[in-house]
Amino acid sequence: MTTSTKRFKRCTRSTFVALTLTALVVSACGSSAKNGTGAAGGATTTAGAAKTTAAAAATTASVATTAGAAATSAAPAKNGAVDTLAAACTKEGQVNLIALPDEWANYKGILQSFRDKYPGVKNPVATPDASSQEELDAVTNLKGQATMPDTIDVSPAKAQTATEQGLWEAFKPSTLDQVPAGLKSPDGTWVAAYYGIMAITTNTTIVKNAPKTFADLKKPEYKGKVALNDDPRKAGAAFAGVVAAALANGGSADDIMPGIQFFADLKKSGNFVPTNITKATVLSGETPIAIDWSYNVPGLAADLQKAGLTVETNFPSDGIYGGYYVQGVVKGSPHQNCSKLWIEHILSDDGALGYLKGGAMPARYAELVKAGKVDAAAKKNLPPDDLVAKIKFMTAAQITAANKLLTDKWGPLVADA
Repeated sequence: MTTSTKRFKRCTRSTFVALTLTALVVSACGSSAKNGTGAAGGATTTAGAAKTTAAAAATTASVATTAGAAATSAAPAKNGAVDTLAAACTKEGQVNLIALPDEWANYKGILQSFRDKYPGVKNPVATPDASSQEELDAVTNLKGQATMPDTIDVSPAKAQTATEQGLWEAFKPSTLDQVPAGLKSPDGTWVAAYYGIMAITTNTTIVKNAPKTFADLKKPEYKGKVALNDDPRKAGAAFAGVVAAALANGGSADDIMPGIQFFADLKKSGNFVPTNITKATVLSGETPIAIDWSYNVPGLAADLQKAGLTVETNFPSDGIYGGYYVQGVVKGSPHQNCSKLWIEHILSDDGALGYLKGGAMPARYAELVKAGKVDAAAKKNLPPDDLVAKIKFMTAAQITAANKLLTDKWGPLVADA
């Protein structure tokens, strides 16, 4: 498998906060199962801006909120306290997870490392390909039931919705101080364990000449071949794709209309197809050109190779965009200790290195580098360092405005046109 950089992933994730490469500020989110709708958590860049690697995770700290953590229902887990939390979780015996596809940022590996570390704790994953909005719906619809999600993994925009609905249980993980300010809430309700960059991944077994920019996607040779990871009104990955397209066409974090118009034009020309990107559509060749998170390809590598497929991933120089996903403890869920232990795990070195293996940028990347745990092999699936260093997060106001515009315009101009 050949990859210019990265791969696709779960698309129905909620919204995400935008990252800005160079002079722009943007937002993003979502994919084939895990994408949410909305802008909280993305990054963008003007033409020529290159991706930034995890070293920028530390840089992003300069952009965000203070690390203030709100009072938590349980004392912060630190050192031996994590063992105490693990003992309490073992008594509960289970953590209810949701929307964690195996291929998405290497959740298969991260889940396995949790199982190896805590063999007495069951960790079923409900509806792996659910969107961020569907995660919130599950929390609400299953409230008070044994199957209610204990923790969620959503885009920043959906994280805002969860905050507004009072769905978070405040909790301060033991490693929270090592997470850049822009990747955690100021009130201690959520943290973003990883982030990624929007890319164009092409099945080069079918499409020999892989597009490298959003401008390339307009070419007649790509008729019926370009896909997004779900609907941008509900999926973070798709939302990120629209924002990236906006940046590539004169838009900004404050004006994503050019991105909506881009897809309206792409649909009119026949190049854009309303088929959601999933593992099945990638392997079948139904979505040969996928606009999705770069970290979704590494997890599919073995399956792609087995199917005899080659893939090339490019970060479009005319519209670089990056975003993160938010994790947190669900208020009133049945396994509170296990929920907190799961958050501890994904932020631990084991969890962070798992994300890294999948091509996602772990929030504690700078700490891993400092500890000498990031070698050349670990970085092979990451975006170029020069891009990551320029990432900045989108404001809540920009995310809200972008989501509203998508809600108002995507249907009449693209989905229903």
